[in-house]
Amino acid sequence: MISVQLPAACGPGQCGGQRDTGVSRTSTKSAALAAPKCSRPTIAFARPARMGRFQEYQVVGRKLPTEKDANPKLYRMRIFAPNDVVAKSRFWYYLRQLRKAKKASGEIVALNVIHEKKPLKVKNFGIWLRFDSRSGTHNMYKEFRELSRVDAAQACYQDMASRHRARFRSIQILRIAEVEKVADIRRPNIKQILVPKLRFPLPHRVVKYRSKFLATRPSTFY
Repeated sequence: MISVQLPAACGPGQCGGQRDTGVSRTSTKSAALAAPKCSRPTIAFARPARMGRFQEYQVVGRKLPTEKDANPKLYRMRIFAPNDVVAKSRFWYYLRQLRKAKKASGEIVALNVIHEKKPLKVKNFGIWLRFDSRSGTHNMYKEFRELSRVDAAQACYQDMASRHRARFRSIQILRIAEVEKVADIRRPNIKQILVPKLRFPLPHRVVKYRSKFLATRPSTFY
């Protein structure tokens, strides 16, 4: 985003050239008042907006009632978006492709935020998605180990951005499901954590000595 600002006046020595105002340099106030006005615009580059934390929305919508169809069919979608505005926009994006219903001829009946039932329990999630790359459209299945569905979707978007340079607009999450059985896990990066009696080394162990001063430097690597 680029914003253009028009200044009221330019000071001495601005606009790429020196202007003779007939005033000595010592009198700065009179020089600023006597400086001619400049219509040269200054271009300021705005910072790009950052994507906030995702939330899971349940959006229910339908077509507007008509004489032929007084009670239209309701459509419900679970969409991951940073806010409700993006959630409704994505809802109409999908509904326009699937059921030929657009925002001008439809309405949003309900919009709710879905919260995780057990946010402190670590779970394994499988994500089915479709994304558009530079060469075509691809289907994918990924697995993540997170605390909630929202965290899994956030990790999926970050993983796709790092590995495939895929943007938010080009990724479509088709389904997210919790993988409860260990035998159903496919990806090696998740399998290595589910090993029974898993232990991690302690390479940096700091011993707290009773005395304040020591003759030798303590070693924390064993």
